[in-house]
Amino acid sequence: MFRILIVDDDKNIRYVMKEILESNGYVAITAADGAEALDILEREHIDLAVVDIMMPKVNGYELTREIRSFSPDFPILMVSAKQLPEDRKRGFLAGIDDYMSKPIDADEFLLHVKALLRRFKIVNERKIKVGEVVLDYDSYTVTGHGEVQELPQKEFQLLYKLLSYPGKIFTRIQLMDEIWGVECETNPETVTVHIGRLRKRFEGWEEFEIENIRGLGYKAVKRV
Repeated sequence: MFRILIVDDDKNIRYVMKEILESNGYVAITAADGAEALDILEREHIDLAVVDIMMPKVNGYELTREIRSFSPDFPILMVSAKQLPEDRKRGFLAGIDDYMSKPIDADEFLLHVKALLRRFKIVNERKIKVGEVVLDYDSYTVTGHGEVQELPQKEFQLLYKLLSYPGKIFTRIQLMDEIWGVECETNPETVTVHIGRLRKRFEGWEEFEIENIRGLGYKAVKRV
């Protein structure tokens, strides 16, 4: 499930965008200004940011430049009421990847989001292929080695998240918040237990493995 950060000082715009995204299977997180957005990006895993220009504290251009300083490949969609070519140019020079004008059309907004996710090679078809192994998000199944395994929901979501970003390290807290939810009171050790089950389940599969990065968290490594 992909996590999209909406950064806009207009609460009504935030609400509308959140409704559009969540009704189409995305997780939407909101921030009222660039400073709040940077705090969220520091502590949570986000797949894409939707950024307004005119905001207090840290505006959209400043936020984009700040994100680019630590994440050159992070997808950023700027959505603004400003429609002059100069405004668009400033956005692209700051480092955005796409630009939309307000008021937004829901279908066009979703097309921009999907195109950016696809362009940045984030799996948006709800399937991941690792060699001959296929993870299907709609059925929670892993197919490979002549068998089809239907995984428990949390196990599958955990494996899917890790294999969506091979080589990227996730902390247990990040995985806990995303898979189990921020409000969940379950101990983060639950992640360790589920990782152990996944390792045992796919022991001997040469296509991928889950590595424990001591003191940091976990990452998936593709071998094919």
